[in-house]
Amino acid sequence: MSFWELLLLAVGVSMDAFAVSIGKGLTAQRVSWREALKVGLWFGGFQALMPVIGYFLGISFADLVTKIDHWIAFGLLLLIGANMIREALSKDDKPVDASFGFRTMLVLAIATSIDALALGVSFAFLGTNLWRAILIIGLTTFAFSVVGLLIGKKVGERFHTGAEILGGIILIAIGLKILIEHLFLS
Repeated sequence: MSFWELLLLAVGVSMDAFAVSIGKGLTAQRVSWREALKVGLWFGGFQALMPVIGYFLGISFADLVTKIDHWIAFGLLLLIGANMIREALSKDDKPVDASFGFRTMLVLAIATSIDALALGVSFAFLGTNLWRAILIIGLTTFAFSVVGLLIGKKVGERFHTGAEILGGIILIAIGLKILIEHLFLS
């Protein structure tokens, strides 16, 4: 995958963390740079860790599925993207906990990075440079999370739904690109 494709994927998977960061900014009494960096490290760190776990899970059974790897990558990205869009359009918004404590941040970091785990499985099938990918994903998510927290504190809830929808669309588009390239250009 090219740098630009990885960057688009990183933007797509970071949208959950971005949206949650906006929500945290909305609920926080005050937001200091310390809290912003904490949120960025939690979300960026987990977004970088989960693809590593998914990658090694994928490598362990990659030989069994190399003939359908493009379909797996497409299916995973389609499911993740569609789920992000569905959640964004759902009327069942859960309030975000204002705490920046360990338990709260751990739960949020895991919840917002499950899609990155599935992405790591796709990386195993596609032969993606894992270390380059996780660096781009981790740094992108870190930046989006910090900015999201600050935006949430300043602007409000207006961007939450749009960010998740955009993230879902990006993931689905990249999944389609992978499928089309494999089916028609290889």
